[in-house]
Amino acid sequence: MPRPLLSRAITVAARRAAAPGNLRFTQRQLYYETCRVLRPRPAPLRSVPYSPPPPVRLPHFTEALHTLDLPGLLPATTPAPTTGGPAREPDLYDYGVPRLLICQHREIAGMLLANHVHLEAACPILAAPDDLPLDPRLTRALGQAGDATVHVLHDASPTGITLPVKVRESLGPVPGVRVVSLGLVPRHAQTLHLVHGRRPGRVPPIGPLPHGLKAAEVDWLAAGRFAEVAAVPPARLVRAVLRLTRGPRPVRASVWSELRDLRTAGFMTWPDA
Repeated sequence: MPRPLLSRAITVAARRAAAPGNLRFTQRQLYYETCRVLRPRPAPLRSVPYSPPPPVRLPHFTEALHTLDLPGLLPATTPAPTTGGPAREPDLYDYGVPRLLICQHREIAGMLLANHVHLEAACPILAAPDDLPLDPRLTRALGQAGDATVHVLHDASPTGITLPVKVRESLGPVPGVRVVSLGLVPRHAQTLHLVHGRRPGRVPPIGPLPHGLKAAEVDWLAAGRFAEVAAVPPARLVRAVLRLTRGPRPVRASVWSELRDLRTAGFMTWPDA
């Protein structure tokens, strides 16, 4: 692809990623937004579930990005701050914590924090690479809240879909704490038409599988496909996280409620049991 055309697409994508309200976004989110600019969804296919491959290779995007100065783009090398650690919030452990969000990637955690999602949702946001296993004091605070919920935001990938189980194991025998997956799973990627990646060859067997994962989704993952949370448009991601974390404790929805949730937020919740 000619460099001027790619640079123009990145500039347009940056404006879209920041809307509305001058959102902050990561380099990975900008890459997927650029993919949507370069390959918009044809109107006849908007209601058909599918997950397209990327129209531009990530190295080509990264090379073109280095020549641009884009407002709203978060630094690629800055680690995400941690909300809930003793260094940043020493008083947190003195109170019950009714909800907590754990992100698979520190970049996504940092993006949500940069957009003040933790303040609006009254929900600490942690990054799994930095904060698992959870601090015992935080685990105790979750137990003190009574009926607390730990939300897990992860990729539609073998590593991602098994993260809620690992979080559950890290909590130990804490009564009244529920672990809930916010997605992604393969059907979310297809419903939202998210760009997917693909690893060469088949992947090892996945387990333990979360409740509700269909056989076709297992095959999708076994073929080496994956979809990242970063592929969800930033504004849609923020709205979904806010809606699902600051509301009442989630319960199993009917089929029609699940379909409504997929249309409005792109995510569906279920306990990992």
